[in-house]
Amino acid sequence: MEDIQEILEDFLVEAFELIEQLDQNLVELESNPDDLELLNSIFRVAHTIKGSSSFLNFNILTQLTHHMEDVLNKARHGDLKLTPEVMDVVLESIDLMKTLLHSIRDNGDDTSIGLDITDICRRLDIISNGEEVVEVSTQSAEETTAPVAVDDNADYSKLSDQEVEEEIERLLKMRKEEDRKRKEGHAKESTAPAPVAPTPSAAPSFAGLGDHDESEEAPAEKSTAKRSGGENTNAPAKKESASTMEQTIRVEVKRLDHLMNLIGELVLGKNRLLKIYDDVEERYEGEKFLEELNQVVSSISLVTTDLQIAVMKTRMLPIAKVFNKFPRMVRDLSRELGKQIELEISGEETELDKSIVEEIGDPLVHIIRNSCDHGIEDAASRRAKGKPEMGLIQLKAYNEGNHIVIEITDDGKGLDADLLRSKAIEKGMISEREADAMSDKEAFSLIFRPSLSTAKVVTNVSGRGVGMDVVKTNIEKLNGIIDVDSELGRGTVIKLKIPLTLAIIQALLVGAQEEYYAIPLASVLETVRIPLDEIYTIEGKNVLRLRDEVLSLVRLSDIFGVKQVYEGGEHTYVVVIGLAESKLGVVVDTLVGQEEIVIKSLGDYLQGIEGIAGATIRGDGRVTLIVDVAALMNLAKGITVDIRATAETTVKTKSVPSDYVVLAVDDSAMDRNIMKKSMEPIGLTVIEASNGQEALNMLKSAEYSIDAVLIDIEMPRMDGYTLASEIRKYSKYKNLPLIAVTSRTSKSDRLRGVESGMSEYITKPYSPEYLESVVRKNIKL
Repeated sequence: MEDIQEILEDFLVEAFELIEQLDQNLVELESNPDDLELLNSIFRVAHTIKGSSSFLNFNILTQLTHHMEDVLNKARHGDLKLTPEVMDVVLESIDLMKTLLHSIRDNGDDTSIGLDITDICRRLDIISNGEEVVEVSTQSAEETTAPVAVDDNADYSKLSDQEVEEEIERLLKMRKEEDRKRKEGHAKESTAPAPVAPTPSAAPSFAGLGDHDESEEAPAEKSTAKRSGGENTNAPAKKESASTMEQTIRVEVKRLDHLMNLIGELVLGKNRLLKIYDDVEERYEGEKFLEELNQVVSSISLVTTDLQIAVMKTRMLPIAKVFNKFPRMVRDLSRELGKQIELEISGEETELDKSIVEEIGDPLVHIIRNSCDHGIEDAASRRAKGKPEMGLIQLKAYNEGNHIVIEITDDGKGLDADLLRSKAIEKGMISEREADAMSDKEAFSLIFRPSLSTAKVVTNVSGRGVGMDVVKTNIEKLNGIIDVDSELGRGTVIKLKIPLTLAIIQALLVGAQEEYYAIPLASVLETVRIPLDEIYTIEGKNVLRLRDEVLSLVRLSDIFGVKQVYEGGEHTYVVVIGLAESKLGVVVDTLVGQEEIVIKSLGDYLQGIEGIAGATIRGDGRVTLIVDVAALMNLAKGITVDIRATAETTVKTKSVPSDYVVLAVDDSAMDRNIMKKSMEPIGLTVIEASNGQEALNMLKSAEYSIDAVLIDIEMPRMDGYTLASEIRKYSKYKNLPLIAVTSRTSKSDRLRGVESGMSEYITKPYSPEYLESVVRKNIKL
């Protein structure tokens, strides 16, 4: 039972690959009907599927493939011309074969869905035995040694379905026997070898299963076998083919996913190791062991990177897997729309992560359908404009850094920016004022709005205003960017820029107050530092004029509700992010830098937090949340905080001594009281904490704007050195005066105080006047 299941799984994998190959080759054959090599290749694939399905007792699939195979057999013998009408029926049978294969995959058989193939088999038989065949075959009548005996007066209408099938089988066998005799006669008469149609390098593994009828092999193959002078001639080729087959193996996707997860953990370990090395190097500068440690760390880092790339490549698939279905689609659409359209594909060998390949198909289908329906004009319109009657759609893919760019170009009528504006106003999507302020480029992005369509008539192909909205949604999911460029009367270019993988990504680490976030670098267009007075408010929204573009602004801390712990300066950082066709400026407090991160799920309990895509562990071991750029842009629409006004209110100048706040940290209430009394002459506000942990919590709560901290060294829970080190970890407190007040007087204690970040070191006992002067000096009072 397990063996049969394994064979069935192999059959399905192979059959789906072969059926895609058939689809592609048939469309190519329609353009090159005289390509005998291609026709023989198509026949062999069809025959393999028939043999395999027969072996596994999938009778409906076998019967359908058999009838289609007869048509292909006639075509390769020159008895039938493959017209577009004939190809329509053959391609329809391919679609039904796909349906049956899906049924086998989902249900284990080809009968559950109750697919009736009677009509398609009848039409295939009409093509195979109809008038067209007679017309073509009369040209080769002289070559036929004996006609097939057919009773023209037989009344088939009185026969049952079973008898009709048996009669068809009998006639086919008779014809095949005559074909075989004719080929043998030709082979004996021939003296020179005929050109051989090459066999595909990777022969399907089911080629030997089922009813492999020798009489149905290609004429070129028969001739080769007869003229080769024996079997030994072909032996090396067979060995070579076998060795080629052994070059690849099929691996479950689960195994690759598990391997990718392990590599992710290794990358996190590498980042941690690099961070530790930096700390060690800083502390033990000049030590001999550092050189050896550097070599080991560099080697591990290099090998990890190479291993990561190698594993990522195992998950990579050529984008041809998506592109290959479009020639058939464009061919069918051009016939349905009554247009002449040619599709040019390039860069199909470009590779993408499997998960992205699966997601990119739908957006491309919608874009190409729109190009065929809205973009390319009919032949008469193109003639009137001086264009060639044949419209051209170009589909190409190429790498650009850590991204892949997919470009769809058509030479159709282009986008009308004015029409798009008027349609958007008509549907209430934008105001007339917004429309007037829009550039043509911004107007083009309106095509991605739901329900917006410029089509005058709704057809099966397009016109409902849904397709391009789907494109935007899917590309946003992939953290991709869409760029549209168009010239009225000349055509349109749509570029999709997508990251190569979604598992391990490059990210920009930013700080919002004391929290840190990772923004996927694929969505970051640029970062700028601007003065606060360049931020304006228009209709309640913050905007920035960046070069020739007006950019909406939002503060990251406002989106995630981060407390305003400290004031910003007169300048601020703006990270410009882009997704699909949209752009947004995100105001952050600090830019930490670029880092390679591994995306981790937040788990079931925390899943679904809006604006957060996951988390990662950074080199210092801390967890950092990863921003979901699409959700962030959506959340930004509801933020109405005036950034400039808030910043100006926060940065209010302290004018009198009582505005200044000093935090006294000591486990002794008496010592805290002495510190407090020392500050009374100058009128400073003094707040107290009994240990380091309490003091740190007070600083983080941002309840007070603290100007200086007086720190005892010996304290429970957290000593003064640790407190100073923790405070200095926050960039907002890098200039905060930290004054050690302690009885420790040794040189090593003073040195440790400086290393931990103390600004001043006062030893007990001290005079109140001295403490007062030190505090005055540090807070510049």
